Amino acid sequence: MREENVQYFTETEEEIIRLLIATGMQKTVAKVLVFVARKPGITSRAIERGADLRQPEVSTAMKYLRSQEWITSHEDQPGKKGRPAIVYGLAKPFMEIMGDIEEEMRTSARDRLDLFRKMRKFVKKEF
Repeated sequence: MREENVQYFTETEEEIIRLLIATGMQKTVAKVLVFVARKPGITSRAIERGADLRQPEVSTAMKYLRSQEWITSHEDQPGKKGRPAIVYGLAKPFMEIMGDIEEEMRTSARDRLDLFRKMRKFVKKEF
């Protein structure tokens, strides 16, 4: 039987995940982002185990993180046998990613307020 070391989230990491979810981020994306931030150079399988996610959930989260350009990946073939493992890391520091999230939230809030202002114009005219 082989032995494997499994990583788990600390209370601080769990709180960061909860806060990211409160910003509107999907739970799986938040978990994967925090996991990769704390353990750069980690494989998808390790993320699945440590974040308690299934492979499709990790793949979907990675697709989103790549689209935001927050994650990098490369193939690692240690023994040259079998399928190479894909190793993940952050493309930029976590604080910059938080800045991206903050800016996205500001833009979204401004857009919603603009819609509300437009609606007020129509309501004044019609009601």
